[in-house]
Amino acid sequence: MWLQKEIRLKPRARGFHLIDDEILRALPELTDVRVGLLHLWLQHTSASLTVNENADPLVRGDFEAFFRRAVPDDAPYFKHTYEGPDDMTAHIKSSLLGVQLTLPVTAGRLAVGTWQGLYLGEHREHAGSRRVLATLQGQCD
Repeated sequence: MWLQKEIRLKPRARGFHLIDDEILRALPELTDVRVGLLHLWLQHTSASLTVNENADPLVRGDFEAFFRRAVPDDAPYFKHTYEGPDDMTAHIKSSLLGVQLTLPVTAGRLAVGTWQGLYLGEHREHAGSRRVLATLQGQCD
């Protein structure tokens, strides 16, 4: 089976957000896959995808605090600031974390660890909805 869908994520504030439920709701076909892969491609250059701790929301806040300090909006050496002070910093954060994930699918579920969740890193202060291209491939029952 091969399936490809564009998923529109709801707009979110700047920060790191769990998106597992939103992705899974958009892909009911995943439950039919016995063994396979789900590839997610974020179609933006100012946000990112990553996998990390899904239980404690403090982790997501710590991620945001780290990236704000590591790549500050007010750095005087950034020239690409046409859309505001978070313009270039959002691009850098997106490149550091990446815009794609490939996840294993086993018995109709994402085969991630117990404490792992899918994050959208929203790096803009005033972003809209985000698009993710999901490609599911696998062997069905």
